[in-house]
Amino acid sequence: MSLKTRSLFQVDWLLSNLRWLLLISVAIVALLQSLQAGENLFSPILISLLLAGAAYNLIVMLLLVLRTFPKPLSALTLVADTALAVAFIYASDVPETPYLFFGLFPIITASLRYNWWASLGTALTIVLAYVGLTYLTYPQVSLATYFPVAVGGLILLLAALLSGLVADRVTRLAAQAIREEEEAELRRLRAIRERAKAIYEMASMLSATLNYRRILEAVLDISVVGLQDLGPLANEIVSAVLLFGEDSLFITASRRLTRMDQLRRPPGRDGLLAQVINTAEPGLTLDPRHDPELGQFVAFQHCRSAVAIPLRAGFESYGVVVFGSPEPDTFTQDRIELLTAVCNQAIIALQNAQLYQELLAEKERIVEVEEEARKKLARDLHDGPTQSIAAIAMRLNYIQLLLDKDPVRVKAELKKIEDLARRTTKEIRQMLFTLRPLILENQGLTAALEQYVQKLRETDSLEIHLEVEPVEEYVDKDVQGTLFYIIEEAISNARKHAHADHLWIRVGIRDGLLFAQVEDDGVGFDVSRIQERYDERGSLGMINLHERTELIGGTLRIESAPGEGTRITVQVPLEEG
Repeated sequence: MSLKTRSLFQVDWLLSNLRWLLLISVAIVALLQSLQAGENLFSPILISLLLAGAAYNLIVMLLLVLRTFPKPLSALTLVADTALAVAFIYASDVPETPYLFFGLFPIITASLRYNWWASLGTALTIVLAYVGLTYLTYPQVSLATYFPVAVGGLILLLAALLSGLVADRVTRLAAQAIREEEEAELRRLRAIRERAKAIYEMASMLSATLNYRRILEAVLDISVVGLQDLGPLANEIVSAVLLFGEDSLFITASRRLTRMDQLRRPPGRDGLLAQVINTAEPGLTLDPRHDPELGQFVAFQHCRSAVAIPLRAGFESYGVVVFGSPEPDTFTQDRIELLTAVCNQAIIALQNAQLYQELLAEKERIVEVEEEARKKLARDLHDGPTQSIAAIAMRLNYIQLLLDKDPVRVKAELKKIEDLARRTTKEIRQMLFTLRPLILENQGLTAALEQYVQKLRETDSLEIHLEVEPVEEYVDKDVQGTLFYIIEEAISNARKHAHADHLWIRVGIRDGLLFAQVEDDGVGFDVSRIQERYDERGSLGMINLHERTELIGGTLRIESAPGEGTRITVQVPLEEG
């Protein structure tokens, strides 16, 4: 509904209520006259007019309530009110009618709805009807009889002129007020549109950057743009972004904080900050200077109100954004919702930045793993096949010497070279198998481990015990592949360092967990010392075990002691369903 339409509705509603008042006044006047005269002056005509007026007014008010009051109906109600006024005059003692005051109603209505000419025309209509009814009722009376008529008519005409002038003035003032209100509403809508545009542009910038510090700085800038309807007060807003540290909050972005304030680290366990952190809902205080934690900031000691917005997504909390104002009524519900929307947008950008950083870290980790795999392959080739091939070359040179000096021994040496070449071939095949075991992709983890152990037995004197339950139906190919490489890494470490006689490999399902275990009866080691080397990224074997276990969401447990062997256990939660 426009302002002009709403104004007209209010005028029509006011006139309808005034019509009730006048109808009741007519009834009261008739009642008082009846009591004074000692007889009933409620004629059938008067009663009919009162009932008709009441019904007519009910219909008008119903149309107003239903918002179905057409503009032409205003002219009809003016005609009806004029006719009702003339009818009340007719229903009484015409020259000295007590109901002449009802004639003021259509006169005032005409002045409010139209202009003073319409008001004067309505007054003339009622006056002429008044004179005509008097003449028709008392055609033979003297001129003195018309004196009350003349006075009443003059009053109506003066009322028309006066109400017309007043209504004209009121109409101009109302029109001016409506224009000013419409202009103010237009300015407000324009400001909202410009603010929304600025926020949209800055929100787009938030989504485009992956630097979390720039995101937090932009949050404060966007918030100031969103509060531009405050005028100059928007530039006096104190703000700060506090993120969680190890045991307190620390400031990463701020506006109008002192240098000392920027170094403060509130614990977030009391006052407004604690409330917002615990409830994950925006909080407002009208006395920040006495807040247990905000009061420690010099900038907030000059504020009379402050609002804190949580930076939270799901169950993950990043921190709190705090805004302070020197005025107590700055942070209305609408403004708090606006600031909350800005902070929520920032949370999405923060999550994107965090995911990007995690992606970079994962990329670096994969590069490290691949580099370590290449180094391991180089070491294995150097320690195994390369040494064997070098030995074969040396023995071939030795055979050349034997051909001249001791030909009888050549056959035995050739047999040794053949055995060495066969063993080297098996080692190379075993290495190729561990690099890409096709049987793992085709038949699963159980078959791959059985074939791997079989190849180990061909090249190693270590006694290997394999205890594997079928697990292929519980985990996908990726988890099986990663678990195979974890077991292979653990076996490789045991073969190189454990000096064991026996090796046990166990795989199965226990209590809703997939577990894999590699145990040896070797020399063992000090787990805490190796763990320290892992923390320093010094033990590459441990790094591989830990990182591959994390890839499949599992846990790694290493049990060992000097002289007591080693047990490495990996547990992986099974997916539901």
